[in-house]
Amino acid sequence: MLLIRSIIRPEKTHEVLSELMDAGFPGVTKMDVFGRGKQKGVQVGDVKYDEIPKEMLLTVVNDEDKDDVIKVIMRTARTGDGHFGDGRIFVSEVIDAYTISTGKQGM
Repeated sequence: MLLIRSIIRPEKTHEVLSELMDAGFPGVTKMDVFGRGKQKGVQVGDVKYDEIPKEMLLTVVNDEDKDDVIKVIMRTARTGDGHFGDGRIFVSEVIDAYTISTGKQGM
């Protein structure tokens, strides 16, 4: 199992969630987050914004579904020309998972 963490622009969240649902990946956790990437924030006139609002989507998938999920997120979250701040995707291994209501182990 893999955990896919995607940090995307807030205005792309609804579209990404919809596309993941349509692709058969409905299980997602969404969080409002703030941060900055390589661009070190944004300068608007004399004001520098060090923390930019983003959304973080978390989804756990079987190993064989990784490429499909990443393709959906990349295609949907990217702005027209692909700009700084479009986001990032991180993939981590999940050692185990349990359903609390049933005690079932695994996906």
